[in-house]
Formats: sequence, structure tokens, C-alpha cells
Amino acid sequence: MSLKKTPLHSLHLAHQAKMVDYAGWEMPIEYAGILAEHKQVRTAAGIFDVSHMGESIISGPQAEAMVQLLVTSDVAALQDGQIAYTVMCTEDGGIVDDLLVYKFSPHKFLLVVNAANTQKDLEWIKQHQLPDCEITDASEEFAVIAIQGPKAEDILQPLCPSDLSGIKLFRFIPDSEVAGKSALISRTGYTGENGFEIYLAPADAPHVWEALLNQGGSDIAPAGLGARDTLRFDAKLPLYGQELGPDISPLEAGLAWCVHLDKPEFIGQAALREQAATGPKRKQVEFELLGRGIPRSGYPVHKDGKEIGYVTSGYHAPSLDKAIGLALIASEYAQPGETIDIVVRKRTIPARIGRGLFYVPAYRRRKKTKK
Repeated sequence: MSLKKTPLHSLHLAHQAKMVDYAGWEMPIEYAGILAEHKQVRTAAGIFDVSHMGESIISGPQAEAMVQLLVTSDVAALQDGQIAYTVMCTEDGGIVDDLLVYKFSPHKFLLVVNAANTQKDLEWIKQHQLPDCEITDASEEFAVIAIQGPKAEDILQPLCPSDLSGIKLFRFIPDSEVAGKSALISRTGYTGENGFEIYLAPADAPHVWEALLNQGGSDIAPAGLGARDTLRFDAKLPLYGQELGPDISPLEAGLAWCVHLDKPEFIGQAALREQAATGPKRKQVEFELLGRGIPRSGYPVHKDGKEIGYVTSGYHAPSLDKAIGLALIASEYAQPGETIDIVVRKRTIPARIGRGLFYVPAYRRRKKTKK
């Protein structure tokens, strides 16, 4: 079976990208190199092809009620033009997927899901369709370009008639333009930096991609999925299949802030209420390795020779120059300052649980400055 290609595929090849199979798509993993692209985004701007993400539109008189049923966040509290990061759960509280919900109005929502889960999620959504709701698989209708980094706004603004400074975090403009092409623009991303995601007609994507690169000059460069992963990791942003999954609840994963237990009924609400009342049996923790090694996803975590959990993600964090990780462990051991052991290729390496070990995203730094 041949791999799917995004509308930007030929441009990736022109930029000499290394291409890989990702969730059935032929995608760029790197161009100049993962570390170089990581630094580019942290210091200036990078441009990503995220057209492989899945999109569904839910519309109709009961659209808001249906989205309320599907996700843990209270979407009735969103204003038109606002976005929620949230999760869909099973009845037992496990995570079906994490996603972005774009609210156009109470009668129209765009749901953006992980590429690897697109078909599974669409089937899940259809299973819970309410009367007077229409579900549209819009994945083929959009190409999506992300421009991320401290110089992203300065590069994008000359190409856009809308005032980008007026788009707050997790807000969007549904009817704008970039380089003369119709676009939805949102202040969102998966890097921990200021930036935007641009939704376009597939045929318009190559023109906009080239326009952004020409506008940014040396301040912008294409970045692949490899840098996207290191950037999300050292900003402590979760990844489905590692921090999140059907056997992990949002309360265990540290996402209690997007679980609104008192809103109208949603799938998994009863199980999550029970878990909130008793406390989750497992918790996600940050840790720093105290010896040499790299803590990889799936490595066991021990305490006094007993296995208490596993690493969900771990790297030598590029922005921080230290080996850190995230682990899901038994709650009784999830205390800052607690020492644990990471089993790395049959070697046991000590680590210390901490807080604030990760890169502080730009939007959190702005909040702290305002206080």
C-alpha cells in the first residue's frame, strides 16, 4: 500500500528532507538536522507541514450538545472563535485521543485529531452522533502549515491583512488570508513557542509555504517531525501513545485542568468522578537522570528493586542540556525529591523526581511577566 502524500510533498523533496513513514503518510523527519531545526524554532522561526492531522466538522442544531458529550472540556463556555485543548474518553476514563476543538458557533465545531488516530476517531465520533447533527470528514479539505518561534508573528504579519497581535492564545480567525490565499489562522502549536497554524485549501499550500520562507529569509527554515517531537518534549507537551492512551486517564496524565466534571454529561464522566474522589492510582512525574544515559519511552521505573511504573518520554533535552523524562508511576512514590531508578538497557540509573525541570513555554513566560 502506497503512502499518502501531503500537498507539500514535492517541496520537502526540493529541500532535501529525509522522508519517513508516519501513520501511513510520507513525511519529513528532518532537513538540516533535528538539533539545528530545534534551535531554529527556539531562537527564530520554523515552518512545519502538519497536513497529516485529521479534521472533522460537526454541525447542526445539536452540534454543541454532541461535542459536549464527546469531550471532557466545557465547550459551552467557549466563545465563538475560541479553541479548547481537550480529550475524548472511553466510558472507563481512558483516553481515546487528545484534540483541539475550534468553536465557530454553537452550531459548528472543527475537531483536529492526531494523524495516527484519524479513522479511529472518526468512527468513535460517528458512534455518538446526535439527531440533527452532521459529521463531515474534512481531512482532505485542508492543508495545514505551522509557523512557530519568537519571530513567527513578524514573518507572518506582512503576508496577512488581519492584525495578528489581536489573536490571543487558543483563538482563531476563520476567514483571513495569507499571501493572497484564503486561510483560517489560529494561535496554536506544538512546540512551546509563540506561533500560528494556518488551514488552507490543499492547492494553495505550496504558494503559502514558499511565501513564508521568502518573507522570513534567514530567520525561518523548514523543520520536520523529529524537531517537532523534541520541541514538544522539552516543553512537556504530551504525546498520544506515550503520555496518553486508552489505558491512561487524563487525571493520571496531569490533564485534570481540561476535565470539567461538573459540566453536562460526557463519556467517561462517572469513571473520572470516581477517580477524582479516591485519587488516581498512578501519576505522571518529571524526573532528571542522575547518571549517564538516555531514558527512553517504555523503560521500567523501579523503587527499591520493585517496578513502580515506566518512562513515557525521555531525551537529553536540547533546550536544557540535561537528561530528563516523564514517567507514569504509582502515586505513593510521586513526590518531588523522591529518588527512583530507571532501567536503561539492563543498567539501573538513579533519577530524582522534580518540578519545573522542563523548558518553560513562551506563553507561560508571558503570563508570569504580567503578574
